[in-house]
Amino acid sequence: MTIIFLRLFFTFLSVVVGYYVGMLLGDFNLIWGIGGMAAGFFGAAIVILVEMGMRRFSVRNLSAAVFGLLFGFFMAWVLTGVIRLVPMSIQMFSSIQIILILIFCYLGMIMAMRGKDEFNVIIPYVKFVRQDRNDDIVLLDTSVIIDGRIADIFQTHFVEGRIVIPRFVLKELQQIADSQDALRRNRGRRGLDVLNKIQKNTALDVRIQEDDFPEIKEVDAKLVKLAKLLGAKVLTNDFNLNKVAEIQSVTVLNINELANSLRPVVLPGEPMDVRVSKEGKEYNQGVAYLDDGTMVVIDNSRHLIGQAVKVIVTSVLQTSAGRMIFAKLEDADKGVWKKR
Repeated sequence: MTIIFLRLFFTFLSVVVGYYVGMLLGDFNLIWGIGGMAAGFFGAAIVILVEMGMRRFSVRNLSAAVFGLLFGFFMAWVLTGVIRLVPMSIQMFSSIQIILILIFCYLGMIMAMRGKDEFNVIIPYVKFVRQDRNDDIVLLDTSVIIDGRIADIFQTHFVEGRIVIPRFVLKELQQIADSQDALRRNRGRRGLDVLNKIQKNTALDVRIQEDDFPEIKEVDAKLVKLAKLLGAKVLTNDFNLNKVAEIQSVTVLNINELANSLRPVVLPGEPMDVRVSKEGKEYNQGVAYLDDGTMVVIDNSRHLIGQAVKVIVTSVLQTSAGRMIFAKLEDADKGVWKKR
């Protein structure tokens, strides 16, 4: 509504200014004044149409173009200063100067637009913020949104800072939600529901990042590059994205690693009560699962599938995919076992 009011106000001022300019140019002839009003109205309409067409242009792109234009003009001025030392007619020098300015300004704008992603490195900007404010930026990837646990983590206030969701991540979520495959479609819709829940959390500063990298096809690669440009952290549960980001020195917050670190500590020699649910890969092994999904491999328990037994932990194996516990029956040495 404010933009519409500004457009109407600009049109009104343009008509008034056009009337007075017409009156001045036409020696206060009314016909010139009316013509000036018409020119002001159509001129304002053209400017508003151009402004509406520039809605997709970001300030970042515009600043890069302006910088490239100024840089090209400066280089042309330096080069023409050198050419001035060569004896030639004023007509020839003026022609060369105009040609060089045109060429260098164009090249400067093109180079600045292509390198706009690194533009903030060339011309750093200064932000005036409170010293006690946490200005960390956290980027969400598609997998962590679909997973859904991140919404509950945000409720606990363990993750602080500005939550940024790139536009290309939203696009990928929408493509998954529109998939012909029922499973992918349900995953995509779940992700959109989780995203809606995150945005409704008034305690969070959630923003949509419009920047995209058309030259990069993979979403993970775009996410890593955006994190490097913004100095942000990536919140994910994707193992491959975790490794790629770490290689490029991008901080990763992996919720799977967080879940693994919150599991109860189990030490060798501790007793446990478990239920053997299936046979293991090795001979006469049984497999049980804890409440958090941790696998417990039990020696000599294949014949006890479906029964609750007491076991003793022999070793714990921690891997990047999770934790695995190896155990034996409590009274394995005696050849008997106890039910819980």
